[in-house]
Amino acid sequence: MTTGAPTSPSSIRPRRSRLRRYLPLGLAAWLVLEIWLLSLVAGAAGGLTVFLLLLAGIVLGAVVIKRAGRRAFQNLNDALQRGDAPSARRGGNGLMMLGGLLLIIPGMLSDVAGLLLLLPPVQRAVGRLTERTVERRLRAAAPGTLGDAFRQVRVHRPDGKVVAGEVIREDEPGGASHDPRPPLTR
Repeated sequence: MTTGAPTSPSSIRPRRSRLRRYLPLGLAAWLVLEIWLLSLVAGAAGGLTVFLLLLAGIVLGAVVIKRAGRRAFQNLNDALQRGDAPSARRGGNGLMMLGGLLLIIPGMLSDVAGLLLLLPPVQRAVGRLTERTVERRLRAAAPGTLGDAFRQVRVHRPDGKVVAGEVIREDEPGGASHDPRPPLTR
């Protein structure tokens, strides 16, 4: 069963987002910069020093991730014993884990970024910025629930045409949901 408007063969390809366009370029530039910085440090201090710095970053990152994971588990356990929901404001464990992950990734820039994320003022600032960004994006998003996304599907045929359709679950009475929803459109 299909619904929706027929697709034309001359449909315009949707524009790629800025993130999808510039992310590969940014990753390549970051990788080149990391290698260049490592070679500068190796030239100034020696290869053994660079190896020890990278090894120390890996060990410190693993310790930070382990500690943040324990703290997150302890916060969850305390909240469940009190009988309320775990508070996201108490820990900052996600940013600590991200800092530990950046320490584990070899390179000087990632180590500096990881060490900065371990500082509480930086964690608070990044947390506020992330929270505001997520709230703004959620307000700008189209209305609907996550369940709507699973009910509707677009089928890509081998010839390149897109067929808009709706998933009908057999376990619901009558074969369809009680409130029909329109198909997803672009």
